[in-house]
Amino acid sequence: MGARSLGLVPIVVAVVIVGALAMTACGPIGYVSNVRTASTAVEEARAVNAAKYAPYEWTRAVAYLHAARAEAAMADFEAANRFGRLAAEAATKAKADAIRRAADPRLMDEITPPPGAGSRPASPTDGVAPVVDPDEETPAELETP
Repeated sequence: MGARSLGLVPIVVAVVIVGALAMTACGPIGYVSNVRTASTAVEEARAVNAAKYAPYEWTRAVAYLHAARAEAAMADFEAANRFGRLAAEAATKAKADAIRRAADPRLMDEITPPPGAGSRPASPTDGVAPVVDPDEETPAELETP
């Protein structure tokens, strides 16, 4: 090896060390960027009343943003970044849907059933199990014919 190539060794080592440090820092740095983007998108969706006009996507965006922050608190930045990206996508869709539905109220039928479309049970006891006391005899409604 010549004198010139020996002078490059410290530079190459320094570049490798800086690269390794940058890779370990990408998680938190990427998280901050993703969550800032997601937070901004959620605020923009809130401004156009996405909770009313796009409740599914709005709820999804808020839940993913919360999950991103929770994962980051546990130092799982890979998951936090993924949830941050999902939150931003959902918030962007919520904003677009809210703007579209606010402009044309007939589009609200996409998210709300028409009146009388079976949104309520037929009777108050439908789907509710009867209370059974194990010390009493079997109620007549539970006896098999």
